[in-house]
Amino acid sequence: MSDVINKPSDNEYIVDVDNVTIRFNKATEKINDLKEYFIKLVKRQLMFQEFLGLQDVSLKIKKGEAWAIIDTNGSGKSTLLKVISKILKPYKGTVTVKGSVASLIELGAGIDPRLTARENIYLNGCLLGYSKKFIDEKFDEIVEFAELEDFLDSPVKNFSSGMKSRLGFSVATMVEPDILIVDEVLAVGDVLFKKKCMAKMKQMLNNGTTLLIVSHNMNHIQAMCDKAIWLNKGKVVKQGDMKEVCDEYLATIEEKKAKEKAEKEKLKDK
Repeated sequence: MSDVINKPSDNEYIVDVDNVTIRFNKATEKINDLKEYFIKLVKRQLMFQEFLGLQDVSLKIKKGEAWAIIDTNGSGKSTLLKVISKILKPYKGTVTVKGSVASLIELGAGIDPRLTARENIYLNGCLLGYSKKFIDEKFDEIVEFAELEDFLDSPVKNFSSGMKSRLGFSVATMVEPDILIVDEVLAVGDVLFKKKCMAKMKQMLNNGTTLLIVSHNMNHIQAMCDKAIWLNKGKVVKQGDMKEVCDEYLATIEEKKAKEKAEKEKLKDK
């Protein structure tokens, strides 16, 4: 895989996904415990079936663009984000990413539930490459944005999913990265905080940050994004202008629902 990390110019692609295929192996039999798994593995009795999470996917994104990744569940949207975030390596193809990346892919990822919110801010800041001095300077701003002033010294394991989401988003956006990747983590939490996050992302877009977002809330992504890629079973169905892609996607969903309804009506008549 090609890994290029440097500052992009306005005239080049900040993300270049070129004919990427991701292959997973899934067990073909049910295994009840870890001991049984390792016994079968040692005896070479463990059978796997190949599963392609992405198939020959290409995507070129310029600096400052906002892309939505849309599909039904299990069609590859999170897998694509993990490829761009360098969490997964392609089985085939290459990925080139230029600039700093902040990823919010899984709720609570990178957060230690045993630590307090205060400790997690410093831990995550260090993992993102920030100095203690820098985190000290940004600390009050992070806490204020996350609205966790009364819970700073409480273990994160006691937090609700919405509180974890607020903490993760606030730390990830303490500075404006070249690329912000958001995957459904804002689906939890209160409406007011979601609006606050949307405003923050729009501000980052205006300042040149590139956005990749996955959400089932079509109103949100249509308001935020100007480009979209539609995946189905790991393959690209359509990509380009947000309105064109979404209109075709929604029409397909409605057509599918109509067919399912008609099938149910037929079964009732029998």
